[in-house]
Amino acid sequence: MPRWVNRPEGSNWGDFGDDDQIGRMNLITSERRRAAMAEVREGIAFTLSLPLNVPTIPLTPFRRPPLLSAACDEEGDMYNRLDPNGEESTCDDRVLLYTQHSTQWDALSHRGRTFDADGDGVAELVYYNGFRAGDHVSGGEGAAGAPCARALGIETLATAGVQGRGVLVNLKAAYGTEYRPITRDDLLRAINAQRVEVRTGDFLLLYTGVDRMLLDREARGKDVPLAMAGCALDGRDESLLQWIIDSGITAICSDNLAIEALDLILSPEPPPIRLPVHDLCLFRQGIFLGELWYLEELAQWLGERGRHAFLLTAPPLRLPGSVGSPVTPIATV
Repeated sequence: MPRWVNRPEGSNWGDFGDDDQIGRMNLITSERRRAAMAEVREGIAFTLSLPLNVPTIPLTPFRRPPLLSAACDEEGDMYNRLDPNGEESTCDDRVLLYTQHSTQWDALSHRGRTFDADGDGVAELVYYNGFRAGDHVSGGEGAAGAPCARALGIETLATAGVQGRGVLVNLKAAYGTEYRPITRDDLLRAINAQRVEVRTGDFLLLYTGVDRMLLDREARGKDVPLAMAGCALDGRDESLLQWIIDSGITAICSDNLAIEALDLILSPEPPPIRLPVHDLCLFRQGIFLGELWYLEELAQWLGERGRHAFLLTAPPLRLPGSVGSPVTPIATV
């Protein structure tokens, strides 16, 4: 039996195959990877991740900094452990890791919703391409009996080869750092002014300056709210959502908390779809989302040279069943 009979409006379910789990990553062909490599002129690499323990002051109560400790056995900690010869030593460690605390990828299993996929008049909880809650997501047991994504886990992105052409739009340069929901017209105005060419299969990076706000917050050690800071995509703008569909981009990444404006989810009476960009990208279109990336240095370097494109390499952890992953992206210019 097929997993779904109906597909959501504005979705591409089935376009890449009935069992597809990587969505628009399918658009990154060998030819497009070679074109991305042609953007490398200087051979300079920029690391686009925050330190994995940042923010040390959590932004949400359910995502915490990693806890690093020594690996241990019956003899104690595996740190400065002398070998039998008494002259050499070994150090091993372990970590308790919240996979979406710092610079991260969202897996397609990160957001789902109720939808009548099988056409029986009853909505069920489903994810991209009709994969089901229970059967496929949190439907099996991972390590130590924990729930896991048997389909749409982050390992599907890891094995897809996350390397291609990245383009950066500097929203901070266009609109400053005050809170501003970005409409389609706002985005296109910045794209045109900065002469950004967006191609099918591109990774779209949006620089807002929130990375610097976050690092300054760390330096001050004060719990400064950042949910309503800087530019963020306005998911209420249907024309913006349609532009995302039509653009052919394979992922959207930003230095802010959630890519999109959070006023809907923070509203006292939020609508049924509280994160419309997440719904469009992760649930309907299979467009991966990268959050809390560090883009300040790359944005400055590109802006000074009137450039916007680069080779992006950004594989997540190949951690089967996880709904997200830390990432250390590299932009090569």
